[in-house]
Amino acid sequence: MLELQHDLRLAKTRDERARQNFVSGLRAYVLNDMANGMRRIYEHETRPTFEREHGRPPSDGPEVHAALLDNEYFRFYSSLRVTAQDLVWQSVLPALERERDELTRKSEDFERSGASGSLGLDPDLEVPRYVSAIDVHLMPGNYTGTAQDDLASGALYDNGLAVFSFGLMGRNLDDIGQSISRFIRARYPGFAPQRIVDLGCTIGHNTGAWKDTYPEADVHGIDVAAPCLRYGLARARGQNRELHFHQMNAEALQFPDESFDVVFSSMFLHEVPLKGIARVMQEAYRVLRPGGLMLHMELPPNSQLSAYDAFYLDWDSYYNNEPFYKPFRDQRPEELCQLAGFSPDRYVQFVIPSIGWYGEETFARALQAQAAVDSEKTGRLADGVQWYCFGAWK
Repeated sequence: MLELQHDLRLAKTRDERARQNFVSGLRAYVLNDMANGMRRIYEHETRPTFEREHGRPPSDGPEVHAALLDNEYFRFYSSLRVTAQDLVWQSVLPALERERDELTRKSEDFERSGASGSLGLDPDLEVPRYVSAIDVHLMPGNYTGTAQDDLASGALYDNGLAVFSFGLMGRNLDDIGQSISRFIRARYPGFAPQRIVDLGCTIGHNTGAWKDTYPEADVHGIDVAAPCLRYGLARARGQNRELHFHQMNAEALQFPDESFDVVFSSMFLHEVPLKGIARVMQEAYRVLRPGGLMLHMELPPNSQLSAYDAFYLDWDSYYNNEPFYKPFRDQRPEELCQLAGFSPDRYVQFVIPSIGWYGEETFARALQAQAAVDSEKTGRLADGVQWYCFGAWK
């Protein structure tokens, strides 16, 4: 497991570090070795049996899921994956409980030092029930925690994500933001955004990557969770990144029309109900300037995947407390953009190799030849991860 590289990272005992390394390794084993084994069982046992019974292969993810439900390997895989997910958070909590006061002290020290960046909180904001009532991906307390003036939820998410991703998101957990923003800069060298906003930014780990790529830009992050935003500001200050955080609902942005050149999100839309997604997309269109870019990093849509890969990515919707995951992935992203007001001929989508995993040379080649969306590496935390994103120019 890679250690976080910022001043708010939790100090850990050797036992705590060993426990987290074990959990991180367990997740890597489940999502690589066991996942490959399950695919082989499907291809050599489950699919042939289904074809004999139905005269055709499974047509979509739900049929694959139903065919595998009674398979002992699939059940063991699912049980172990859920256990590993729970252990992610449990492995972080002891250090977090010990360090809570220290996190607050560090945040206050940054504030007194006059460090850059800003935070605007809205005590009257009503946090949507799809955030407040669900411990998404089994994270205790979800993003909002129990106290709005606490940093614990942000720290739990940050340190838990480091264990969860077993190194694939980089030392600052910003590989998504770094890979995508640098891809856009290289693909569109004449594009020089002056104002950028990250929707559903949680702790701003990918927000900061846009500031790195476009240092002259004014970069903002919005989220409904005050504890994550408080932590995100302190985290950014510890990294000498000037970021501006706002407590807002992406369904009703408190920004003027045509006020941003880039509207971005990462792994956000699949945590929002379909009606909310429509409003988020409409708001993105409203605040985007003509010539600006809306871009969402997400899991690839089921319409562009094989039946098996659609099933594999939908696993979280059934077993990882993410009820809006599959309904979102059943949508066609090009249609979501059009319904929000974007012209069909301005739609874009990319498959971008992780710059941290593949390095500069492979990353540069991806500018010329796009990888296929239907790949066992696209959108999956597995060795050789590639990030899928879609959006449109206004």
